[in-house]
Amino acid sequence: MIVVAGEALIDLVPREAGALADLRPARGGGPYNTAVALGRLGSPTAFFSRVSRDAFGEALLEGLGAAGVDVSSVQRGPEPTTLAAASIGEGGSAAYSFYVEGTADRLFEVPARLPEGTRAVSFGTCSLVLEPGASAYEELMRSAAAQGVFTALDPNIRAGLIPDADAYRARFRSWLPSVSLLKLSEEDAEWLGGTPREWLAAGPSAVVITQGGDGLTAFTRDGSVHPVPGEKVEVVDTIGAGDTVNAALLHGLAVRDALSPAALSALTPEDWTGLLRFAARAAAITCSRAGAEPPYAAELADGDEPEHRAG
Repeated sequence: MIVVAGEALIDLVPREAGALADLRPARGGGPYNTAVALGRLGSPTAFFSRVSRDAFGEALLEGLGAAGVDVSSVQRGPEPTTLAAASIGEGGSAAYSFYVEGTADRLFEVPARLPEGTRAVSFGTCSLVLEPGASAYEELMRSAAAQGVFTALDPNIRAGLIPDADAYRARFRSWLPSVSLLKLSEEDAEWLGGTPREWLAAGPSAVVITQGGDGLTAFTRDGSVHPVPGEKVEVVDTIGAGDTVNAALLHGLAVRDALSPAALSALTPEDWTGLLRFAARAAAITCSRAGAEPPYAAELADGDEPEHRAG
């Protein structure tokens, strides 16, 4: 079981160019997209969050259920669902304006325990910024790591939501001893400062940096660097691409029975190449369609993943 912890929200995605473009509501949020992508790939997945009882909240739970994600641990509340208004720029890149005051996902509370058989917990995005929920997710991260559970972090920076950049950067560094796998975009890496080597020295066993259409690169503690090129595709938009990478990495590691720091360190160059190519191909499929619509396992069946799933 892979647990994904973080926000679920509604993206308002423009159907056409213009400040008052026709907006289409779509299920979203980095952790939510990661959970859906994992479910579609076939990994047993549970979602930890706090979701509104409004119509948007019901739609979010329906989306998780359709992907086979366990929602039995999702907390519910009467507050509204967070909204994110997206604008699509050249090359399909997305920027967001958030409506977060008094929303349900900010009030997440630390659960009493992780589900039986939890192998990994994934964190990231707005949930680690907006209090009081951010402190609860942080506590869950530290607790999971202390129990020996594999942890993955994608900070997925939304600078407009961060009132004190330096304080957030310091907080980010404080998480690293509790992180097994750090994944981030090159834009996030630049915003945060530091280098993969510095982050590896602080805790993670591997750092993966995505570079848009140029591919992605893994850095490991032994000094190895594993780059793979991006998959060529006609980009509709990039919404959910990074979240799909998260899911593909976690799924691929589960397939290889590598959801532990020791197993991650033992991956061969061939393992890393296959894992990263799988993630690049999954992200390309997401970019080829509007909104966060990650691929299903059947769409990637001829790829680099082993046929046997461990565990």
